[in-house]
Amino acid sequence: MANVKIFDQTKREVGELELSPEVFEVTVRPEVLHLVVRAQLAAKRAGTHSTKTRSEVSGGGHKPWRQKGTGKARAGSSRSPLWRGGAVIHGPRPRDYEFKVNRKVRQLALRMALSAKLGESSLMLIDKFDLAEAKTKLMAKVAGDLGLKKALIVLTESDNKLELSARNLPGIKVIRHDMLNVYDVLLHEQVVMATDAALRVQERLRHGLR
Repeated sequence: MANVKIFDQTKREVGELELSPEVFEVTVRPEVLHLVVRAQLAAKRAGTHSTKTRSEVSGGGHKPWRQKGTGKARAGSSRSPLWRGGAVIHGPRPRDYEFKVNRKVRQLALRMALSAKLGESSLMLIDKFDLAEAKTKLMAKVAGDLGLKKALIVLTESDNKLELSARNLPGIKVIRHDMLNVYDVLLHEQVVMATDAALRVQERLRHGLR
């Protein structure tokens, strides 16, 4: 079992939590992480890129000049891809880049990502965040006390004061525990989890093993 220290927002040690090895001590397989991250990024692509085919380009309703006797190359339409302003051959068309990854594989990848952070001593547990008001200055002090630079903060529930205070701090992202994903975990150097959020994530990922 992994015993992780719990701190308050001033980085004073206030306790310890035993985390499940089924979730936080999983052997990391890079190919699984790579697959899930690719799927996440693919799902974010708009896929709205488009070029016009011959049927969509305006003009070209008549033959530009007669077939023979002009000395010019034969031409049947100004919509030809060879012409300036004509169609595009094999150009990009709107498409969906998303591809399916099984739920158990996604959960396995998340367990691996969290295990990697714990193994690197980049996973920190906080008993709770408590800001007097929504001010970037207050959150900057908390981040400084905790030594956060590029960090993902995971909360149990939405905290408007914390989210508003952190959104202008470069490198700091705040999400709820049910929004936790592999890409965000790997993208940030540190993962800071509220204790209750860590327990909920642990229960959810352990439930996926049953």
